[in-house]
Amino acid sequence: MESSDASMEVAVASSDPKSSSLPPKPSFAPLKAQDMYDGRVQFRKVSVPPHRYSPLKKSWMDIYTPVYEQMKIDIRMNLKSRKVELKTRADTPDVSNLQKCADFVQAFMMGFDVIDAIALLRLDELYLESFEIKDVKTLKGEHLSRAIGRLSGKGGKTKFAIENATKTRIVIADTKIHILGSFANIKVARNSLCSLILGSPAGKVYSKLRVVTSRLAERF
Repeated sequence: MESSDASMEVAVASSDPKSSSLPPKPSFAPLKAQDMYDGRVQFRKVSVPPHRYSPLKKSWMDIYTPVYEQMKIDIRMNLKSRKVELKTRADTPDVSNLQKCADFVQAFMMGFDVIDAIALLRLDELYLESFEIKDVKTLKGEHLSRAIGRLSGKGGKTKFAIENATKTRIVIADTKIHILGSFANIKVARNSLCSLILGSPAGKVYSKLRVVTSRLAERF
């Protein structure tokens, strides 16, 4: 009986929070962007295609200012290798800024305007997607030319209609197509463009677009 009372006392004593002294809670200062990679500088390089060399010269300050001043990323043009080089600095607030800036420059090289491409720096949920006409259907000669004509429409009317309906930006560069937008919107725009490549008339694509965009508007 005495032994059971003693064990009870031990149990009560051990459950008392004051008696068991815990070590103090550690407080760590947040890591800086440089510290995440042991202080190593991170690099990105973006190739400049020959046809984008002149536009890059004209728009250089529009690209340089937001990257250097707002995102705190060093940027330079390497004339020998014809590449835009980006690297982190000691005062870069976030490592992801480097990839955002690389995507921004890449979007400009694909043919997007600086005003449209700069959205990649501001918003997180924007993506770039590229595909070729031959990925959808193998076309040659006049058939290919007509497909490109269907995609853009008279004076770019069809392309603008798809852009405005899906809140995306589209670049048609010969047989390559680049789309900039959110994941769901890119999917809708891509489906419309694929229908046009496969031979659907523009009117049918417009009516499908109206239905899909109204559904998207209801969802959000």
